[in-house]
Amino acid sequence: MYIAKVVGMVVATRKEEDFVGKKLLIVQGINEKEELLGLPEVAVDAVGAGTGEVVLITKGSAARSVFGKPSSAIDAAIVGIIDSLEVNK
Repeated sequence: MYIAKVVGMVVATRKEEDFVGKKLLIVQGINEKEELLGLPEVAVDAVGAGTGEVVLITKGSAARSVFGKPSSAIDAAIVGIIDSLEVNK
């Protein structure tokens, strides 16, 4: 899992059946200072997140199991909305 910020959304009127009725959001990893890292990617929202929120992302088979579809094309899922970050150094 990793921490990311929702930076946008995807609107797709035609999509694979497993994505019908699911919100697709663009997320980008962040560090403890909430600075964006790496490249953005699309994640399927499981918790009702919105643009600008800091979220918890899971990938691979764990992401597919969130929706009970182990053979689906889902690669990343938003599984939590983070209220605050506390980093002890």
